[in-house]
Amino acid sequence: MSIPTLGAAAALPDNRAMSNADFALPIDAVLPEVISALRDTCRVVLQAPPGAGKTTRVPLAMLDARLTQGRILMLEPRRLAARAAAARMAESLGEETGQTVGFRVRGASAVSKNTRIEVVTEGILTRMLQDNPDLPGIGAVIFDEFHERSLNADLGLALCLEVAGALRDDLLLVAMSATLDAAPVAALMAAPIVTSEGRSFEVVPRWLDKPMGKQRLENAVADLTLRALAEAPGSALVFLPGEGEIRRVEALLRSTLPSDCTLAPLFGALDFKTQQAAIAPVRSGRKVVLATSIAETSLTIEGIRIVVDAGRSRRALFDPASGMSRLVTERVTRAEATQRAGRAGRVEAGVAYKLWTRGEEGALAAFPPAEIEAGDLTGFALELALWGAQAEELSFVTPPHAGRLAEAQAVLRMLGALDDTGRITDHGRKLAKLPLHPRLAHMVARGGPRAPLLAALLAERDPMRGAPVDLSLRMDALAGKRTAAAPHAPTLARIKAEAKRLGRMTKADGPDALGVLAALAYPDRLGLRRKGDAPRYVLSGGKGAVLPEADPMAGARLLVATDLDGDPREARIRQAALITDAELRATFADQIHWQDVCTWSRREGRVLTRQQEVFDALVLEDRTWPDAPAEAVAVAMLDGVRQLGLKPGKAATLFLARARLMSAPFPDFSEAHLMETLDDWLLPHLAGVRSTGDWKGFDITPALKARLTWEQQQELDRAAPAHFETPLGRRVAIDYSGELPGISLRLQEMFGVTRHPTVGGQPLQVTLLSPAQRPVQVTMDIPGFWASSYADVRKDMRGRYPRHPWPEDPTVADPTLRAKPRGT
Repeated sequence: MSIPTLGAAAALPDNRAMSNADFALPIDAVLPEVISALRDTCRVVLQAPPGAGKTTRVPLAMLDARLTQGRILMLEPRRLAARAAAARMAESLGEETGQTVGFRVRGASAVSKNTRIEVVTEGILTRMLQDNPDLPGIGAVIFDEFHERSLNADLGLALCLEVAGALRDDLLLVAMSATLDAAPVAALMAAPIVTSEGRSFEVVPRWLDKPMGKQRLENAVADLTLRALAEAPGSALVFLPGEGEIRRVEALLRSTLPSDCTLAPLFGALDFKTQQAAIAPVRSGRKVVLATSIAETSLTIEGIRIVVDAGRSRRALFDPASGMSRLVTERVTRAEATQRAGRAGRVEAGVAYKLWTRGEEGALAAFPPAEIEAGDLTGFALELALWGAQAEELSFVTPPHAGRLAEAQAVLRMLGALDDTGRITDHGRKLAKLPLHPRLAHMVARGGPRAPLLAALLAERDPMRGAPVDLSLRMDALAGKRTAAAPHAPTLARIKAEAKRLGRMTKADGPDALGVLAALAYPDRLGLRRKGDAPRYVLSGGKGAVLPEADPMAGARLLVATDLDGDPREARIRQAALITDAELRATFADQIHWQDVCTWSRREGRVLTRQQEVFDALVLEDRTWPDAPAEAVAVAMLDGVRQLGLKPGKAATLFLARARLMSAPFPDFSEAHLMETLDDWLLPHLAGVRSTGDWKGFDITPALKARLTWEQQQELDRAAPAHFETPLGRRVAIDYSGELPGISLRLQEMFGVTRHPTVGGQPLQVTLLSPAQRPVQVTMDIPGFWASSYADVRKDMRGRYPRHPWPEDPTVADPTLRAKPRGT
């Protein structure tokens, strides 16, 4: 077997025809270099632009070169691409699929004992490696379209590199891509890079003259498509982010397309026959294919000479904080735009119409994020555990984020797939064998007869979008019952077929109630209705969720949310199953318990003492705890103090001002240190304090003083006494909060004082007050005041306060606070 473009000496056996492989493709020029690199190093990274022909030419060239006696396994990211690639290679050999070239995808296969090239979806390689790490019978593994960087491709390459290093040094490894940044992958693989020349036919880019503005995406795409069909010959491939946009553009174009044009949608949820029809050549006229990113790679659609790119891509982003994935629509990257535009030049020169301006193109990101950076790592973490390796022990182009991987491992522990040390359990091994997300696999492994059907339903797109959230409506539709909302028949058929396949793989002898099954898969998404009119729920994992108020399930006390929109603040529930209290208690009996709760309520401004029956974050029963221990109340009150702050009263403020004058080894009385050590000094004194009002009236001075030993208190009184004793024997508090310690008192109370008062060896700042308690003089020298300014003060004060004594010589007068009797 050979390929004519490899050289004149290569010839096919007489009974085989080359059909559409007879024409040359750009990849043909570098195939000898690819074969040479594999002979020398067993590895190669191949860069080849769209339309170069790498998908169908490279496996056949490897087979023709007899590089290995084993089968050649080629991985494709999508089922449609896998089947199409196998069909094209088989056709080029004049054979039916399943002879020399076969395929295996979920739910379908065409292989035989004669199959030498097997095209598979990426998850199949992972299963093969886990079952037989030395890959018996496999001589080469080709990772096609590696630039898509799916989790399975990244993991498969990492496992293959370890196998090649430890068990199979003869294993051939090829990574191929049109838009891949090849250097990091080549460095990881220790492989040479082979680059093919550009596509065989020119693609002319055409941008918008000005930004799209506020026009709806669907309207703008429909207008651009009609313009493209009017300006350029051939069929058109229109890239849109999802099925919803495809259906809306289809409706807009249905009555406006030229009469020679046929519309064909193409997205993953379509059945295989409809997908085949979309990529098949038309007998006459032109075709307009409205496609998602499914058409970006490995598919040649006959007659396509026009690409219309809406410039949007839909990705699933996983939020480990909420444990939910959400679909986001983002601008395409430059790599994606290049890949899409290349579809127009696969068989002839073409034109790529872009729904953005040339200036906007420079702002596009270079590459889309790898799934290992943005996706759910739960299945990935299970495969690592089954392999028996830590992520850091394997070679990844992009290592997984340690925190997000830890979140995934926490989910697996919750499901019983990992033990407390992170090792896989027997139950985890069972889950890994099922072609499902670990959550759904756990439900199937633990559930009853309906579990496979529900798993297939939850793994598929919603067959009744727009219907009420109740999962039982979907199950009724699958059972053939009439429902208010019409289900999507092809989706129902896929679900039923997958359920049969899953049913053959498991024993269904567990609980079968719909809510219980859903709870097995999502034990962290049991929802308990909050108090109030709105249908808001707290989920057992601690997050919030909300139902549409008009939904029939809006009054439910308990439910299991099986599909949410991923909003990190309060997710909207799109699918849910009812569950009763009795079912919850029976299913999670070992995880439900009573707990005593003593906690500070910021909203109510007091300590709440409750006894609660809880399941994770759900409070199933709640009652008062009248005899809560005083110590527990005090501990909870500390949280209130942390929120409210110390707020010392007058006495405490004066004490703190004095204490903060002292230096080490005297205790630290700074506010920051006091707040950090509340448990040490304040807790023993909080008896009876349990609300904001109690705290406002609480004097912390005794608690502060208790931090000092008797000796330290004596030292403080000597160095910074709390009071000054006036000549009348009255104690006046000394204020230490300013730059200098000071006192304030009536001027008459200082009569007879001829030496300025001091504290700690320094003069006090004395504020002398009038009989009306208003400052008259601030002085640091009482004798000097008597000798100088007093005469002017006396003159002014005698007129204002005639009943109070104002002697000419205050140094010999008696101190007093009394006024003279009336008439004197």
